[in-house]
Amino acid sequence: MKKACAIIGLTPRTIQRWRDPGKLKDRRKESSRTPSNKLSEKERQVILRTINGPEYRNLSPHQIVADLADQEIYLASEATMYRILREEGQNTHRQPAKPKRNNRPEELTATEPNQVWTWDITYLPSPVKGVFFYLYMIIDLYSRKIITWQIHTREDSSLAGDLISEGCYLENIVKDQLVLHSDNGSPMKGATMLATLQQLGVMPSFSRPSVSNDNAHSEALYKTLKYRPWYPQKPFASLSDARTWVGDFVEWYNHEHRHSSLAYVTPNDRHTGRDKEILARRRFVYQRAKMKNPERWSGHIREWSAPSEVTLNKKRTSNTEKIAA
Repeated sequence: MKKACAIIGLTPRTIQRWRDPGKLKDRRKESSRTPSNKLSEKERQVILRTINGPEYRNLSPHQIVADLADQEIYLASEATMYRILREEGQNTHRQPAKPKRNNRPEELTATEPNQVWTWDITYLPSPVKGVFFYLYMIIDLYSRKIITWQIHTREDSSLAGDLISEGCYLENIVKDQLVLHSDNGSPMKGATMLATLQQLGVMPSFSRPSVSNDNAHSEALYKTLKYRPWYPQKPFASLSDARTWVGDFVEWYNHEHRHSSLAYVTPNDRHTGRDKEILARRRFVYQRAKMKNPERWSGHIREWSAPSEVTLNKKRTSNTEKIAA
């Protein structure tokens, strides 16, 4: 043992201690000091009641702090809220789906509204088993706003052409202004649809065959739609009921839903440019909160800024390209 210990730089006494489990207890004394910036129990309970209240119990801490900031209220950071939820055993994943990592074949970048739209079709259950209603929906890549939508009893390129024509009319799209991205389904590449795009001066863009992740923004929108707490557990009774429900969802999504990729402003605020004013007010709220309790801030305040551009199918940078840059 002595020779082996000499080679590896240990003493025989250390080996003896390791072999005796009773002597491996950590006898270091824990710090008895309480951090000066620790939340009081009263503050903690206020945060917990707010998170679990009827208004916020279905929202993440990111959504909650954004809404409170709009009301000129600061309770705590997202990290603090998540820590309290973990300590209370409430930070659990409530849905079976997990996010996926996607590869993008081609880049499309939008720096303002109405430069790039994406669209797709999803199934909505009908009262007849095996028969579906088809939801057509277009969103703006830059603002995530739902531009227009329709529900029909079939998939058809002529219906898709009507959808894009309606969207261009609503947004006053001129020729050569817009790129429309979709997957490779037959309604997207049908002759009537392509002729409509050519007439409107809209450039088509398509995902790779059988790769739905190339149209991730539309896919994410449909996941948001179908994972709402109020999404019907039973099939829609009629086409009219489906249209009524989706109409309410679109109103909520465009005007109430704070989008995580837009610094938690609504798609309509981003689309109209109001997001800059809203984010500026939030920065002021955080600056005021830091001045009131500077000991609780270890660095700069949150930036509260939305991305200046959004890229669809962004190419990954290789290590060689990173070194060259």
